[in-house]
Amino acid sequence: MKPQNYRHDPGKTLVGFSVGEVHYAIAIGQVREVSSPLPTVALPHAPPSVLGVADYRGAVVPVVDLRSRFGLPPVSDSRRVKWVLVDLGGRFAALVVDAMLGVFGSVGLELRPAPPLGGGEDIRGIRGVTTHSQGLVFVLDLSAFQELTAALELPAEGGAPSLPPAPTHGKAGAA
Repeated sequence: MKPQNYRHDPGKTLVGFSVGEVHYAIAIGQVREVSSPLPTVALPHAPPSVLGVADYRGAVVPVVDLRSRFGLPPVSDSRRVKWVLVDLGGRFAALVVDAMLGVFGSVGLELRPAPPLGGGEDIRGIRGVTTHSQGLVFVLDLSAFQELTAALELPAEGGAPSLPPAPTHGKAGAA
């Protein structure tokens, strides 16, 4: 039997994960890779959802706890916790999520607007809502995460750090 070559499926456009009982996703183009948590160092004067920074492949990246950002208590069972390393215009950050759902598609599915809440600026960071496996998935707009943009604007000696190439076995679908 001839081995099959891996082919990128252009229909798979989202990387899904859960935080609490809610499912979320990020555009696959923003996801660098998924990894197990690393030690963090507290960052003075950081927003409450920023756990600190971590040395990730030689680059110092801010680590944002999505449970804290979404007003949830800390997780009691951390065996499934993962970091989703995201690329925000050449700067990188790690998002702490409860569990990975995998890579799935949104092709042919309508991205519906998120329901409005309150009357002011929407700081939730939800770009829209789609469905996957009979449930709702909130697609995040990371540019609306003020703590990410603030953490990524920290002065860095020698400019923005870049990450070395990701290993071929640690791609975004392999949780």
